[in-house]
Amino acid sequence: MGFNDLILKMTQSIVAKDGVRASECFTEDGVYHDVFYGSFIKLKIPTMVEDYFHRDASNFIWDIFDPISISNIGYARYVFSYDSKLPDCDGKRAVFEGVARCELRDGLLLSYHEVADAFAGLSQLGFSGARLKKIAEKHSSLLLARDESLKHLKVT
Repeated sequence: MGFNDLILKMTQSIVAKDGVRASECFTEDGVYHDVFYGSFIKLKIPTMVEDYFHRDASNFIWDIFDPISISNIGYARYVFSYDSKLPDCDGKRAVFEGVARCELRDGLLLSYHEVADAFAGLSQLGFSGARLKKIAEKHSSLLLARDESLKHLKVT
């Protein structure tokens, strides 16, 4: 299966609340790194889909644009939306955009990473400044902890 079909199968399986089918897109040691919920190994992807995504939201739409892969790397741009089920923003619609950065092995996903503009969608839900700041601080600490960020911290 090509990267385009693979990323579409994964995203549309998640939209359809079919975590088992989504997990089939990953290698046995594959990991889905979600911008909100964290990282899930292949065996836990059904839990992520059914116990997190569909617990907290409904009416998902996930469109993929410009998927491309070279060797063992794939990228795709996306627009993602849902109706929130969170108590303080129940029923509000949020629209996000981002880029999926994927590592591939043997025609499957070894890793799926999101680089998303989460703040646009979260502000649509009415998240407070303090709540947005907490999320920004978490994302900042994760970015700064990565090996490729280290030399950026040592500029004098």
